[in-house]
Amino acid sequence: MTPPEIVLASGSRHRADLLRRLRLPFRSHSPDIDESPHPGEPPDALARRLSEAKARAVARLLPGHLVIGSDQVAACEGRLVGKPGDRDTARAQLCASSGRTLSFHTGLCVLAPDGSAHHHLDLTRVRFRPLDTAGIERYLDAEDVLDCAGSFRVEGLGISLFEAVETSDPTALVGLPMIALADILRGLGVTLP
Repeated sequence: MTPPEIVLASGSRHRADLLRRLRLPFRSHSPDIDESPHPGEPPDALARRLSEAKARAVARLLPGHLVIGSDQVAACEGRLVGKPGDRDTARAQLCASSGRTLSFHTGLCVLAPDGSAHHHLDLTRVRFRPLDTAGIERYLDAEDVLDCAGSFRVEGLGISLFEAVETSDPTALVGLPMIALADILRGLGVTLP
């Protein structure tokens, strides 16, 4: 029996780079969904809903495939923290994060070819050290983070901004919880080491 084709329901190069670690053939397809939070929706519920919505949107277009959807929602003291998009917003996000802890909720939904859904939700807490204005500017000069929730790259120089990272899966902070994904894929019969 031929294994199903794997599709990553994402246009994120970061998620694709993570998935390549499993050395499985896959293709990426960016879903077109509304990512707006529902009124009063907590960050963890939003991450779970969006990861499934992304997977289902792609599965509708590509039935019979194994589809991986993931979404990450960051929050600081109850406020959602998105991708900055521009340097002024990145600067403001880093200033607001100084000395605080951000929570990153990373939802994962794997849709099997039979339509069954397999979920995982990761929580990673990032405690920022106190940041000064000059240090923030140096960081923004050094690393392009305009497409990263919270305005940092943990896999790059961003690690220097933290006092601690609390997680059970360090890849979740990059955007795709690989430990849980590998476990789900094995459970679906995908051959992995």
